[in-house]
Amino acid sequence: MASTGGDCDVLVVGAGLAGLRCASLLAQRGMSVMVWEAGDRVGGRVHTDVVDGFRCDRGFQVLNPAYPELARAVDVSALELQSFAAGVAVRTDDGAAVWVHPLRSPREVPQMLTRGGLGTRDVLALARWALPALRPAALTSGRRDTTLRDALDRAKVRGLPRRVLQRFQAGVVLDDEGSTSNAFTLLLARMFALGVPGLPADGMQALPALMARPIVRDIEFGRTVTRIAGDGHGWVVTDGRDTVRTRHAVVATDARTAASLTGVPAPAMKGVVTDWWATDREVPGPAMVWVDGRATPAGPVVNTSVISKAAPSYAPAGYHLVAASALVGRTEAPPEPVVRAHAADILGTDGSSWIPLVRHVISDALPVQPPPLRARGPVRSPDGLWVCGDHRDTASIQGALVSGRRVADAITGRT
Repeated sequence: MASTGGDCDVLVVGAGLAGLRCASLLAQRGMSVMVWEAGDRVGGRVHTDVVDGFRCDRGFQVLNPAYPELARAVDVSALELQSFAAGVAVRTDDGAAVWVHPLRSPREVPQMLTRGGLGTRDVLALARWALPALRPAALTSGRRDTTLRDALDRAKVRGLPRRVLQRFQAGVVLDDEGSTSNAFTLLLARMFALGVPGLPADGMQALPALMARPIVRDIEFGRTVTRIAGDGHGWVVTDGRDTVRTRHAVVATDARTAASLTGVPAPAMKGVVTDWWATDREVPGPAMVWVDGRATPAGPVVNTSVISKAAPSYAPAGYHLVAASALVGRTEAPPEPVVRAHAADILGTDGSSWIPLVRHVISDALPVQPPPLRARGPVRSPDGLWVCGDHRDTASIQGALVSGRRVADAITGRT
């Protein structure tokens, strides 16, 4: 088996967000870096398919500019973020309601309280639940953490507010049972309070593409690593064709691949299916994420949105782009017509003429995040391999970026 002749200080396996963050920092700090990626592009689970001029991200994804690590990793302005309206739109038993961000749309709060199905007790209960988000350091400690379900019970969040909150977060953490860490859910709620999520003009793939620019010459594609072994001085990494000897080996792959290469157990994963449709007919409602707040939902959709209302660059002129997501894992992905009918019902329109563009079924979309919250997993395997990814931190873009930085800091002695 031949050597590539490209021996380096660090070889990073995987060009997802964590791997790119780690590699770029190490290169900035003067280390020679190589990145081996099994696929033909950077980004891992973050990618955008362009179908007939429509931009369809792999699964429903949004980028929150409030993520602290995002601004450290890239020039956010270069992404040309197109923001959703701050809040959530709700299909109720009585019609539709819009819950606005109270700090960003204070003038609309009275109308929200009178027409949005929220009473004084509901507001107080939601405030009791959300209050710990003011102290994020206490949340990351993991102390007194419980499931979201139990926390909502304790705060006496009931009825419509509870359904909306649980179904909204189900589309974010891919859990509709309330079994996710309450501390993690509150951290996400804090980010939604601080920033308004949006979509890059070129699709979510613009984020990893921007991160890869400084190290593009160090990335090799079509490199599926089959073995990493220590040789007493460092590591020998092979993809079955070539071999590289490196001082440090960083496994920045998905959780299952990382487990096969390092022996570090993989967490359970959550899955999602996202359907994308085109239409030339106007769809009513605000540029928000919609959820079904009815006591008995009319189908499996956890969220839906007219993406092109928030991000016009996602659709050609004269057309609209609709997306909807449902959970997979315990059950198979629901048929596209079922998802379409429920999405249209939530949006209050007729979806029979919508044109299916693409369906993404992602069985391993996010690691589970049960209580107690462990915001920082070990960055090294028992054998000494470095490991990063959202499965080593929090299940989010923020977590992936932080994890990559943590490994880079450890390698360069900055921890």
